[in-house]
Amino acid sequence: MEISAICPIEDHLINVIIETPLGSRNKFDYDQKLKLFRLKKTLPVGSVFPFDFGFVPNTLADDGDPIDVLVIMDQPGFMGCLVQCRAIGIIEAEQKEKGGKKERNDRIVAISACSILYKDIKSVKELNKQMVAEIEHFFMDYNRHEGKEFKPLKWADGDTALKLIKKQTVLE
Repeated sequence: MEISAICPIEDHLINVIIETPLGSRNKFDYDQKLKLFRLKKTLPVGSVFPFDFGFVPNTLADDGDPIDVLVIMDQPGFMGCLVQCRAIGIIEAEQKEKGGKKERNDRIVAISACSILYKDIKSVKELNKQMVAEIEHFFMDYNRHEGKEFKPLKWADGDTALKLIKKQTVLE
């Protein structure tokens, strides 16, 4: 996709492409070669995505995929939707394949720029503490079902998330 990682209108906003909407048991991935979304897997019964999940276009994270983003917004988006977001934080984390090596697999947390309910939230520190804990637990559980270990190292602020995006942008 030829979409800038940082919104050209306002440089404090990022562009996010939604892969998997809130409430879905199905995990979708954008296939760069085929230029379409494909079903990657189905979560176990009782597990769903707690928020929309997507990626920052034209970025390349340490795991070889675009940078992951959990998008908090008022209503679910849909697969392929471009959402302008304000990065409010990042979970810096290590991920380990079963019997494999550890690699960084950070997750950005962002708020939709169109949100009414969350428009005043500027930092992950302003989120409900239980919500933050549940976000961590979702990623740990999600990875455990794939035979991987997801270990949160620390939470950092939105500015740290923006620096990572700028550093890992591969096309502008």
